[in-house]
Amino acid sequence: MLALLHTSPLHVPVFDALRDEAHPGLELRHFVDEELLRRARRAGPEAVTGEVGAALERALTEGARAILCTCSTIGGVAEALGSRSAYRVPVLRVDRPMATAAVAAGPRVVVVAALESTLPPTAALVEEEARRAGRPVTVRTLIADGAWPRFETGDTEGFAREVAAAADNVTDADAIVLAQASMAPAQHLTTTAIPVLSSPRPGLAAAAGAAGHATG
Repeated sequence: MLALLHTSPLHVPVFDALRDEAHPGLELRHFVDEELLRRARRAGPEAVTGEVGAALERALTEGARAILCTCSTIGGVAEALGSRSAYRVPVLRVDRPMATAAVAAGPRVVVVAALESTLPPTAALVEEEARRAGRPVTVRTLIADGAWPRFETGDTEGFAREVAAAADNVTDADAIVLAQASMAPAQHLTTTAIPVLSSPRPGLAAAAGAAGHATG
């Protein structure tokens, strides 16, 4: 069983659909805690370390063979906790495979987010992957103005359009990173020639592999 830690219930059907498409037979168990993101936005990601740790423990208790954190704001916290020996299964952040792909695309990476709190951890992740690969990278960040209020009201189509518009305004980049898993639908609405990367599909693939499930 693969456990997924979400900060929005809207992620549940997205990852279920990806599972059905690419990883049939993989059991997913969803843990949703919207308060984690609200607190992390107010006080910083480290402020929710205890709560994230408790969520990881619940997933372990229920039999998780791997845990995937789908929130980019707190993904680093979950991953850091997972590196401790007390957690006996892999703990992954959904955006790491995307960051790896961005670094491989070239040295100029633009991170687009709908939340300010997502930008620092995602930019730091891209820079970390560049160091691992021994590649130079320059990371720029961009907020998709007006996108998050649409997401909060359930207007996911309008949210995706706002994000896509922000991505289409990017120039002089080798890759555009859509920092939040919720932004993935915008990837298919963009018209820019610059590669636009999102996290759910590669993140779930990595987690499925960590849980011992072969890709379908």
